[in-house]
Amino acid sequence: MTEQKKSKYLELFLIPIIFLVVWLGMKWYRQPGVSAGIKAPEFVGAMPSGDSLRLSDLKGQWVLLDFWGSWCGPCRAENPGLVTMYNQFKDAEFKEAKGFTIVSVGIETSRDAWLAAIEKDGLRWPHHLSSLTRFKDPIAISYGIREIPSSVLISPEGNIMGVNLEFDQINAQLTRALK
Repeated sequence: MTEQKKSKYLELFLIPIIFLVVWLGMKWYRQPGVSAGIKAPEFVGAMPSGDSLRLSDLKGQWVLLDFWGSWCGPCRAENPGLVTMYNQFKDAEFKEAKGFTIVSVGIETSRDAWLAAIEKDGLRWPHHLSSLTRFKDPIAISYGIREIPSSVLISPEGNIMGVNLEFDQINAQLTRALK
């Protein structure tokens, strides 16, 4: 085999390998820094009213921690599904839980854009938090959030049950927990 053919075969082999390694690296980097089976990190966040909310204030409830941004197209596209899920489970009776809620963490810099998006998208749950520091938000940092939309499902005992689950997976888990 000539040197030129060897070089061509090497290129054909190496280029896909390099792309695969880069793709896997990006996928790994973008994964949140928490995983199912661990205790959810405690946090304190500021709501638009100025009141503070701690994760521990919600102990005994199923909590979907949703990281999103008013400027994020994929996040805004997911909001109707979140609204449907919230309406379906907010008043549901669970076997060993006081209820279900969503805590939205805005990865934002503009308070006005954040509040306008909450209103426009009909995000009626009471728990909206943001430090208005985008990915430097203390809650995002404690959960290792590097990409949005991202979500974390937290059990009534405060354990992480899943990270970036599909809506049907969350629905199935909550449905199993119903009375």
